[in-house]
Amino acid sequence: MSDDDRDVDVETTADKRAHHNALERKRRDHIKDSFNMLRDAIPNLENEKASRAQILNKATEYIEHMRKKNNSHQSDIDDLKRQNHVLDQQIRLLEKTAAVPGSNDLDNAQLVKNPKGSTVSAFDGGSDSESDSSDGPETKRLKTDPPDHPNTILAGNVVNADQGVKLAGQKDSVGDK
Repeated sequence: MSDDDRDVDVETTADKRAHHNALERKRRDHIKDSFNMLRDAIPNLENEKASRAQILNKATEYIEHMRKKNNSHQSDIDDLKRQNHVLDQQIRLLEKTAAVPGSNDLDNAQLVKNPKGSTVSAFDGGSDSESDSSDGPETKRLKTDPPDHPNTILAGNVVNADQGVKLAGQKDSVGDK
């Protein structure tokens, strides 16, 4: 091996090391930037100094908090869909009753049971939700009371969330309910 060959080997080794160091620096910078972005995405840590372990712990807590919140919102959505279904049935029943001559007497239809089981007026826009100021002035939070009964009484007829509308005097397969 000549002296020129040794110089080339040294240069290529030095180049390889410099290239490797540059790649490693780039990798570390990417990790550092990613931790900074994660820290800034967590409400409790925005622009604060925190170790990587603290950032990961707070991120885990925040993710769990958001999962619970999402599950709660999904439950509220499901409850509202059930309420809408029952209200749609009530509307159809009221339309049927309005089409029958002499059915303008609203006394029998004044009170109904909503899907949660509490009694509300059919005409006052009764709701099974209550305002929750922590989520903002325009949001509603559903009550967590379990429903007493899925049936709704309207003008002497039963609206069952599972079986549909049963008109007063109509018999089902087991007899009158």
